[in-house]
Amino acid sequence: MIHSLIRGGQPIAPPDVTRLDMASPGTASQDIASPDIAPPNIISPDTAAPNNAPSGSMEEFRLSPSTPDRQSTSTQDSIPTTSEKTLVHLQHVTKVYAPNITVLDNVSLTVQQREFVFITGASGAGKSTLLRLLYGAEEITSGRVSVAGVHLSKLRKRSLAMMRRRIGVVFQDYKLLPNRTVGENVAFVLRAQGLSRFEVKRRLGPALKMVGLMDKSDRFPNELSGGEQQRVSLARAIVNTPPLLLADEPTGNLDPENSRLVLQILERLNSFGVTIIMSTHDRGLITQSKHRRLHLDNGVLLDRPIQPARSWRSPYT
Repeated sequence: MIHSLIRGGQPIAPPDVTRLDMASPGTASQDIASPDIAPPNIISPDTAAPNNAPSGSMEEFRLSPSTPDRQSTSTQDSIPTTSEKTLVHLQHVTKVYAPNITVLDNVSLTVQQREFVFITGASGAGKSTLLRLLYGAEEITSGRVSVAGVHLSKLRKRSLAMMRRRIGVVFQDYKLLPNRTVGENVAFVLRAQGLSRFEVKRRLGPALKMVGLMDKSDRFPNELSGGEQQRVSLARAIVNTPPLLLADEPTGNLDPENSRLVLQILERLNSFGVTIIMSTHDRGLITQSKHRRLHLDNGVLLDRPIQPARSWRSPYT
């Protein structure tokens, strides 16, 4: 159900959550504005979340249609519209590192809007490389990588940077700024984009509420547990309301309880329309869910179910 934001009896236009602001050379300036892929809408930060748990419901995170960007954009920073439901598409992608190390071998993959996809594999199998290809941090050796119908290798540097603003990335090692508070870490990407102080505040509260850290916005990273630091990283990834979220081993350094908490947040985001691609080693998490599961084995991507891990029993009992 599509709603408008209300504050003080007046409607507030939500941020343009589905624009990717990319360019395909020689294309006309157009926007993607499909509510089918709209991630959680920014809500009023007036209501605080519980202090020790993530919050958010369908009533709070309502889907809203995109509003046109009032700033002019050049043809180099736009992307042609598409009616396709495919958000991510890899065609025969190979990645080779010097001197001759093949990390990904003829990988083809299609991810639809609103999907939640697990990618598993041994350490060094290429999971991180695959995700880095999706936000343009690595270049392919051969093949094609498309996001929202745009061939990434054809994007110019400025357009690639604009595209990255619309892809949330969660890292295993958090990558937080140690001399900035939780709130400053999450708001950093918004301030870097030149958003007003009011707009930063409007987006910051809901992101912190979503991950259950409203009461710790003034803490520094070294005052947080590992699970809390990862939730800060997650809030930073979603504060810009991306249609696509890439999570690279987000539970790799966490205990089982915090791992489940992070997965619950990701699943809630997915239920609101965000497409999630998550790499993981945690068989316990993936066997408890019904999401699509892919496996990387020596650079080859296999689309197959993962068998539940056998429970261990002591030989002395």
